[in-house]
Amino acid sequence: MKTFASISPFIYPNHTVFRFFDSFFLPLNVLKNKTVTKAMVEFFAFLKKKITFAKTPENLNGLGIATILLIFSCNTSNKNIEKYISINDSIKKEYAPDKRVAIYNVSLISKENSILLKGESNQVKAIEILKQKLSDNKIQFIDSIDILPNKSVGNFKYAVVNNSVANIRSKPKHSAELATQALLGTGMKVLKIQDSFYLIQVADGYISWVDHGGVVLMNEADYINWTEANKVIYTKTVGNIYQEENEDSTILSDIVLGAQLKILNQGIDFFKVEYPDKRIGYIKNNEAELYSQWIQNVQPSGELIEKYARNFLGSPYLWGGTSTKGMDCSGFTKTVYLLNGFIIPRDASQQIHAGETVDKSLKFENLEKGDLMFFGTKATTDKKQRVTHVGIWLGNRKGEFIHSAKQVRLSSIYSKYNNYDEDNTKRYLGSKRYLGKPDKLITNLKTDKILTHIRP
Repeated sequence: MKTFASISPFIYPNHTVFRFFDSFFLPLNVLKNKTVTKAMVEFFAFLKKKITFAKTPENLNGLGIATILLIFSCNTSNKNIEKYISINDSIKKEYAPDKRVAIYNVSLISKENSILLKGESNQVKAIEILKQKLSDNKIQFIDSIDILPNKSVGNFKYAVVNNSVANIRSKPKHSAELATQALLGTGMKVLKIQDSFYLIQVADGYISWVDHGGVVLMNEADYINWTEANKVIYTKTVGNIYQEENEDSTILSDIVLGAQLKILNQGIDFFKVEYPDKRIGYIKNNEAELYSQWIQNVQPSGELIEKYARNFLGSPYLWGGTSTKGMDCSGFTKTVYLLNGFIIPRDASQQIHAGETVDKSLKFENLEKGDLMFFGTKATTDKKQRVTHVGIWLGNRKGEFIHSAKQVRLSSIYSKYNNYDEDNTKRYLGSKRYLGKPDKLITNLKTDKILTHIRP
């Protein structure tokens, strides 16, 4: 730290004070663009004005100013700190624009002779770019960024859902908002461990917290073994897994449509299966199918989408839900497309960015069965469009779409039918087509072949 000037009690003649202050104010203006904050500049401008209006040394003393010590830092870390904060913000905007699928919580803090980089991120490339920018400008920095997965996970960088449905929450506590769900057998990345909760990322990219009771942690070798093992996929809406090869035996757990387990043997009436935690159970043959055969036979189409969608009719609405136990609007569309062999983005506001835009005129024209329909608030001159709801167009003469609102149900865009949905018809924002439209935001399980694949 360096002291540039010190003004003792004003006992000097006025002209002396003016000469002293003016001689000081010049270097102050020179320094202004380097290390002096806006608040400090405004303070000295105010002080100069006060001195100018003073007529006598006594009046100066009357200002109540005893001693003013001006201290400025010449640290390199303070030079243009705003510039590097702006660069950091730009990097975040490019690499982590959606905090639901990417973490970039990085702050730049001015320290003596350097800048402290503090926070956490799972965007390694983005962090490297930030550090390179600082190095290129010869800025010294202290790297305290926690790269995820961090040390808390040890060798257990993966987890697999061990219950029929795992509840994934926005914060690491049971009372937190339900963000999404994952089905039995689903794999996920583990980013960090905090007490009994794990920060995880599932195949659609969503990042949130799951409690330890819902999943089994795995090291890389065990996780590869799980993903490459032969599995069965449950194809009925809901059912049970039994302790013995008999449906009158003890129930180990329930199971829902789309869940997967490792297959050990196929008997006459039951599949012998293994949970992620190594428990052994039995599923009825007529309620499940070998995953390899199922994915090979799946032929995504509007008809198949409608078939699976109708299977969920009457299922209750559940914020964050993605299973037959309950689902929200985008959880419903996500699950229907999963059963057609696709992993699509989780939320409606994310799903609208995938696929091909259809019906630009917003007249419900050129739509095909299976297209996703989006609803919400239209953009204005001062507000962006806000997507709040999604459904699936069925393309029948009644102009029906199927969606989860109160429960999974059928609604019509035509006022002459009893199920006319006036509210959603008026707030229609457009539609997207996924079928036959490859997109980086949509994972095709026919080519990936692994339902538990996690997008990098």
